[in-house]
Amino acid sequence: MSKVWFVTGSSRGLGRSFAEAALSHGDKVAATARSAGSLGDLVAAHGDAVLPLEMDVTDKAAVFEGVKRAAEHFGRLDVIVNNAGYAQVGAVEELTEQDLRDQLETNLFGAVWVIQAALPYLRAQRSGHIVQLSSAAGLMAMPLSGAYSASKWALEAVNESLAQEVAGFGIKVTIIEPGGFATRSGRNPDPLNNGHMSAPNPIYDGLRRRIAGFAGKQPAGDPAAAAEALLKIVEFENPPLRMLFGQGFYPMLQQVYADRLKTWADWQDLSAQAHGAPGREDR
Repeated sequence: MSKVWFVTGSSRGLGRSFAEAALSHGDKVAATARSAGSLGDLVAAHGDAVLPLEMDVTDKAAVFEGVKRAAEHFGRLDVIVNNAGYAQVGAVEELTEQDLRDQLETNLFGAVWVIQAALPYLRAQRSGHIVQLSSAAGLMAMPLSGAYSASKWALEAVNESLAQEVAGFGIKVTIIEPGGFATRSGRNPDPLNNGHMSAPNPIYDGLRRRIAGFAGKQPAGDPAAAAEALLKIVEFENPPLRMLFGQGFYPMLQQVYADRLKTWADWQDLSAQAHGAPGREDR
């Protein structure tokens, strides 16, 4: 049975690959982008199987209207892909209030609006699959990624809670955590050149140079392969809550989690002291 997808950020990148793969699989797609013109070639290639929607995820009313239009147009919604987002790059000291608010408005609030708009339709069907694009940066934070990681860590928590809240309605949730994926040039994107940059403070120039030397060195994933993997995930009866896409960050994440467990274990005595004596009341 063919599925109906609702994919945000479908103009390029992984979002475009997800939409194209679903359409090639015989499914239907409500594809959203901030400019409908960027979806013209998708419509030309796939015709009525595509519903192009001009939508900015930071506009809550537009999100609810877009989801409503998609549900009414296709008669149902099966897979919701929260893909729209961007990376704010800058040291924490460099972030302006607007930098941080804009990052959270798009990456966090925009995703929540899509979830809230879609849930009534999925609940009524007693079925559906919400796919949240997070990042390896949602599992560990690196220098100059404080705002971006904050948005992705928040999404991890929101969707982990969501999965437990909606399981009883037959709704599945999967958090996708990609590493670096190749741009159209075939290279792994360099966040220092492709992200939204905060105004630089020269005191962090040395750090920026060190990060630039590392950026792009991870093996670049193939967006088309990621899309094929997602097609498999949405067919699973019991899909994983979390799924890494790509191999480059797996060894790093193993070390990060091992270090966290070791730190908690090493400091367990002080943790127990912080609890206080059993039964003691606060005075």
